[in-house]
Amino acid sequence: MEAGELCQQAKLYKLDKGTRMSEVRVLVGTKKGGFVLTSDGKREKWAIDGPHFAGMPIYHMKASPVDPNRIYASQTSDWFGQVLQRSDDGGKTWAPVGNKFVYEGTPGTHEWYDGTPHPWEFKRVWHLEPSLTDADTVYAGVEDAAIFKSVDGGQNWQELPGLREHSTGSRWQPGAGGLGLHTILLDPTNPKRIYIAISAAGAFRTDDGGDTWRPINKGLRSQYIPDPAAEVGHCVHRIALHPSRPDVLFMQKHWDVMRSDNAGDEWREVSGNLPTDFGFPIDVHAHEPETIYVVPIKSDSEHYPIGGQLRVYRSRTGGNEWEPLTNGLPQSDCYVNVLRDAMAVDSLDSCGIYFGTTGGQVYASPDAGDHWAAIVRDLPAVYSVEVQTLS
Repeated sequence: MEAGELCQQAKLYKLDKGTRMSEVRVLVGTKKGGFVLTSDGKREKWAIDGPHFAGMPIYHMKASPVDPNRIYASQTSDWFGQVLQRSDDGGKTWAPVGNKFVYEGTPGTHEWYDGTPHPWEFKRVWHLEPSLTDADTVYAGVEDAAIFKSVDGGQNWQELPGLREHSTGSRWQPGAGGLGLHTILLDPTNPKRIYIAISAAGAFRTDDGGDTWRPINKGLRSQYIPDPAAEVGHCVHRIALHPSRPDVLFMQKHWDVMRSDNAGDEWREVSGNLPTDFGFPIDVHAHEPETIYVVPIKSDSEHYPIGGQLRVYRSRTGGNEWEPLTNGLPQSDCYVNVLRDAMAVDSLDSCGIYFGTTGGQVYASPDAGDHWAAIVRDLPAVYSVEVQTLS
């Protein structure tokens, strides 16, 4: 056997061994409960566990990258309000955690005490972002827009008030889904740097751990606000980064796919040859920081795929040049939507891409988008999808 053949065989053996030894856990938040989907590294057969919190909207579920058995979930309803749940055994069992949110040292039950006689009660937790280094530290983005931090596993929460007290706050307006802080990105190279996005205020960054914040919206243009190039007021749907290049950000905006190469200081459009640049999610390949994914839909009033064809679009060049990924996805009579937190990637050697739809399907591609299959159907409308890769 030639040396080249031996090297290729060894490479395939290594890949197959790594695939067989790995496990993938997909966390799915839906309109009527949470689900945990598990598979081995081949990602062909899936076990489905759930619904957890049956009948309750689960806006987001996410696991700690430090302790894979620690999972946080945001449960909310019009009847029972906001409840945060935590699992310490990989989603097998759950228990509510403190739900005490504090503003300026005054305790309350998901209320902000701001010195007025009538404390304001926020509506829901949109997004939970566990720390990259500490399983007990987790951030929460809420509606109306604010960010909280817990350092005791979610038992108690302290607002980072510099954001809500920002001088531009009076100009923030709710998007169609509310004034939600829906994206929190932690810089893996700088623990003091956090990016957030608010609909409809824009993107902000802190470089001091949350004490002060500044808008990072230069280059964004929004047709329907009084000043299309304003400092704030832009409806940002989602931002994403690759951990190897945390200064490079990608954004799916309310119209326009954008890119920043300097930590959000300036943005440029990379919508390129997309059939439409309206959509909600955006994500980055686990091993290729210039490969990004979006799901275009028809318009801001018609939230479904163009022509009823469900297509993920991939750019291998960091934007501008896009290709449709259709193999295994419905290409007729499909009128679902994919929400902003409903796409994720795994970290296996052949990167897996996952997304959930408002029709209750969760699709997975074990080969970076070349081929797709529904790993579960007929769930309630999917609000969020997150993925863990377990050894």
